[in-house]
Amino acid sequence: MTNTIALARVQEVLAGTRERIGRREGTPAVLLETEGLALLSALGIPAPRWVLVRGPEEAAAVDASSFAGDRVVVKVISPRILHKSDVGGVRVVENRREAIADAVSEMQRRLGDDSLAGFTINEFVRFDPALGNELLLGLRATSDFGPVVTLGAGGIYTEFLAANLREGREIAIFSPSATPPGDLPPAIGRIAAGRLATSSLRGQPPRIDVSAVADAVERFMELARACAPHDIAECEINPLVVTPNGLVALDILVKLGSGRAEPPSPRPLHKLRNLLEPRSAAVVGVSEKLNPGHIILNNLIREGFDRSRIYVVKPGSEQIEGCRAVPDIASLPEPVDLFILAISAAQTPQAITDIVEGRKAESVIVIPGGLEEKAGTEAIVSKMRAALRSARASAWEGPVINGGNCLGVRSLPGRYDTMFIPEYKLPVPSGEASPVAFVSQSGAFAVARMSSLGALNPRYAITLGNQMDLTVGDYLTYLKDDASLEVFAVYVEGFRPLDGLAFLAAAREITASGRTVILYRAGRTAAGARASASHTASIAGDYTVTRELASAAGVVLAESLSDFDELVRLFTFLRGKRSGRRLGALTNAGFEAVAIADNLGGFDLPAFSETTSARLQAIFASARIDSVVDVHNPIDLTPMAGDAAYEDSMRAMLDDERVDLGIVGVVPLTGALNTLPAGPGHLEDLDRADSIARRLGRIHRESAKAWVAVVDAGRRYDPLADALLEERIPTFRTADKALRLLDVFAAARERQGR
Repeated sequence: MTNTIALARVQEVLAGTRERIGRREGTPAVLLETEGLALLSALGIPAPRWVLVRGPEEAAAVDASSFAGDRVVVKVISPRILHKSDVGGVRVVENRREAIADAVSEMQRRLGDDSLAGFTINEFVRFDPALGNELLLGLRATSDFGPVVTLGAGGIYTEFLAANLREGREIAIFSPSATPPGDLPPAIGRIAAGRLATSSLRGQPPRIDVSAVADAVERFMELARACAPHDIAECEINPLVVTPNGLVALDILVKLGSGRAEPPSPRPLHKLRNLLEPRSAAVVGVSEKLNPGHIILNNLIREGFDRSRIYVVKPGSEQIEGCRAVPDIASLPEPVDLFILAISAAQTPQAITDIVEGRKAESVIVIPGGLEEKAGTEAIVSKMRAALRSARASAWEGPVINGGNCLGVRSLPGRYDTMFIPEYKLPVPSGEASPVAFVSQSGAFAVARMSSLGALNPRYAITLGNQMDLTVGDYLTYLKDDASLEVFAVYVEGFRPLDGLAFLAAAREITASGRTVILYRAGRTAAGARASASHTASIAGDYTVTRELASAAGVVLAESLSDFDELVRLFTFLRGKRSGRRLGALTNAGFEAVAIADNLGGFDLPAFSETTSARLQAIFASARIDSVVDVHNPIDLTPMAGDAAYEDSMRAMLDDERVDLGIVGVVPLTGALNTLPAGPGHLEDLDRADSIARRLGRIHRESAKAWVAVVDAGRRYDPLADALLEERIPTFRTADKALRLLDVFAAARERQGR
């Protein structure tokens, strides 16, 4: 849907407002309600009939008979009163001249000052004030994603409902740049207010067709594309009410924008290949002792980087660790693919300037932070920026720069690691590369995750720091075309201006291809508490905007740091496995069987087929537990079941055509199971081929269906959980968390049609 609004008339209204503001210094940059009503007319969104009066005398002369009904609404008009109801600036009175004049007189006496522009007498619109009949339709500019349009519950309870409705049901957020029109109706039907307004409840017809609400949203989207954020910073209809004749806007607030801003300059992203898979490298900041620069140099050598293609910038040395040393950047015998700066913040701007002006590198990793905050460095920082701008405008395009204030990159294809954490503190993962890319603003977050996810060996671990050049969106845009990557795990504290749009576009492509993007967005509390006079800004804070737009793009949102770890494991270990909503469950504890049934979420527990039931009955008889174990889902094997019965029952359950995916709980304290490492006082050994961990490992490798394990016990059984993780089995310590995150996994696969 396009060209639904009278854009020329919109621009005319905005120009008139700017002219009015320009005539009076200090006037807030907001539209008067009369100007807002004119804007509504240009948007094609109905509003009540109205007339403007300057004071009681004009009010007494109003032809009350021109307004239908026995009541009218009197509103104060002032650029300094944004929310009239909060100050008693709205009155519903009898539709009589005397009553109208009295209301105007009382408001003028109580609220009047030199900013008062008058009063409007408005038609009283009858509607049922029940929940779902008052909507909020808003538009606001965001730094991360540009303009966004919001839809939620309206009226005086807007913020209360937004704070108390279930997350994901309180508000819908759309991007004029990234939301396809087809996404509007389902998103409207998902939120509580939209569902109440557009769905049939208890046999009653919908109050309004969803297409009418989608049409209003699309009109705001078109307004945003044309006018936000340069002409309009915020625009809010509250309430937009549902009437028998359709939607009617009862109030509108519009804040002007501050004019057009220069868009961020693009980076030459093709040079990320030089950064992630360099053929040559240089390091500056290497001392004779084991400082960060020297650790980085050793890491390159350890990862198999060709020493003959590594240069060390260090005056007074001919070679370090078998690598050629040169006295300064200008002395490099060739331009390198990657230049790593492990020097102080004060030295960095000059080094970058030398690299750029001498065309010495295609990419740069800047380890230190504080480049632009150091007193006395303003001139050299300005020179650095100018050199980079000049290079970007040339055919060469200059280098791409990662950092500063970062730990840099660990790239398996690039055979290097700049994360200068001692290996005894963070052992380098070994074994086959996992199809995972970590992209993190925080270096500490990245290494903490790599430590907790020790079984994973990510193909890339990228830390960006303050994103002085390359951004989160840049990396996702480049890496989305890497077919070797299945899971993209992203940690963001804040996107660079408009970089959220690049992130969304790349994420949509990744998820459409059947792969996974997992996002943890930090800084939620500060963003949510941002003060604003606008309902739209207060209920659609930066985290909420990220959550809604990312979810719509198919991104999996991690609600906590521990969830982030578990989700990365879950989607990595279960890649290629079949999923669904019919759950098979097996445990050896009655409490866990009940816990599974109590925490199903979107899962069903189907009855097993006759073939499976007979197979299970035979297994129970062979294990001599048939007198105490019945065939049902969940299967409760009781503590009497041994390792072989566990394996056989699990295989039978997963083989059932009625089961899509599974969960197996191993409460390990029974003597019937081999759940401890070898040690004194017992004969168990987790490393034996017939132990429960190894049996479950074989099932995981052989079964095409997704399933997870639960080890609900204390620290003594950490080795069992670790053994299952080593078998690439997603393993949790409680059934409720296992099912909650398995539900996230199944929902993501469902959205992808898998």
